[in-house]
Amino acid sequence: MKLEFSGQKIELFRQKIFDFYRLNRRSFPWRESTDRYAVMISEIMLQQTQAERVIPKYEAWLQHFPDVSTLASAQLKEVLAMWSGLGYNSRAVRLHRSASIIVERFGGVVPPRPDLLKTLPGIGEYTCRSIPVFADNFDAAAVDTNIRRIMIHEFMLSEDISPLNLQQAAEALLPLGRSREWHNALMDYGALLLTSKRSGIRSLGRQSTFHGSKRWYRGRLVHDLVRSEVLFVEEIKEKYGDCPWNLDEIIDDLIAEGVVEQSKSAASDALHFLKIKGS
Repeated sequence: MKLEFSGQKIELFRQKIFDFYRLNRRSFPWRESTDRYAVMISEIMLQQTQAERVIPKYEAWLQHFPDVSTLASAQLKEVLAMWSGLGYNSRAVRLHRSASIIVERFGGVVPPRPDLLKTLPGIGEYTCRSIPVFADNFDAAAVDTNIRRIMIHEFMLSEDISPLNLQQAAEALLPLGRSREWHNALMDYGALLLTSKRSGIRSLGRQSTFHGSKRWYRGRLVHDLVRSEVLFVEEIKEKYGDCPWNLDEIIDDLIAEGVVEQSKSAASDALHFLKIKGS
């Protein structure tokens, strides 16, 4: 079922969002750039990390990896070291892979179209649109959890609305030629005024407590490996003996995701050690 909004209702909504943005707009370093690579880095970092925490990591990242080619040629261990503190290390692994693909398939230039961006690891429905929106002012509607909440609240939509209907509604509301400004305005409206707590609208994929979670142990293990050449599996199990999760599964997942690799010790076939893949 395609949602229909009157022209007057759309205009009133747009004016409301732009008026709020004019008086309350936030300043972030990535908003000062239209470089598609820089925008891609910020969008991946912002996927599951608060903006204030991203700022210093984003600036340090661009100093260390100023372009796609530099990132593609770096060792994964170096990439993970720069990513440390942002969480979800698999994002850094996919970003590293994406850089190599961009060099190989797109001549080192981040592609400008959503359909091409979506072929890269870790680039989904939102990010394949948000990158050209913020870099190129591309006329596309990018719907994240903030924008979903705003649309549900402002237009009294069901929280069970399908992604397809939500996307169609977002496209109907998009002011052509002002895509970058529009999405920044929506982000600020959702972050500063129409918060999840204030609206009562639940977020999709709500995160559980971090400390002591499986994600926390994964992060600690990767952090340890970034700082060490290798770690024996036995010493990992001894150090994290209080882990309530299956450490073998955590290790297997990191291997499957291409974050770490496991080898046998030359001294004994019974001893296995881990290291960051490619290091």
